[in-house]
Amino acid sequence: MARDFHELADQVHDEKSFIEFVAALASDWEDEQVIEAATPSSPYSAGALGWENGTVGAFLERASSWAEASINGLKFYEKPSNPWRRAAHILHAGKFYE
Repeated sequence: MARDFHELADQVHDEKSFIEFVAALASDWEDEQVIEAATPSSPYSAGALGWENGTVGAFLERASSWAEASINGLKFYEKPSNPWRRAAHILHAGKFYE
């Protein structure tokens, strides 16, 4: 089942909720691996659950790139003051940012 990670990331407010977010993100990646093994998506699009970056290296590199690009906020992104929420946003971006 697809989860709304924008909403989940916005609910992060402390270490415990951050850990829960990371666990949900990991579960989402695992779910996509199962789906993709059974029915592969086009190599020119995101995976079944929206993962653009399927290796840990690509995920971390894109999360880092998005973090740098959004360090002062973006047109449609206001950087949160809560560092746990910001960290969740950065990890979430590793899923979709190209």
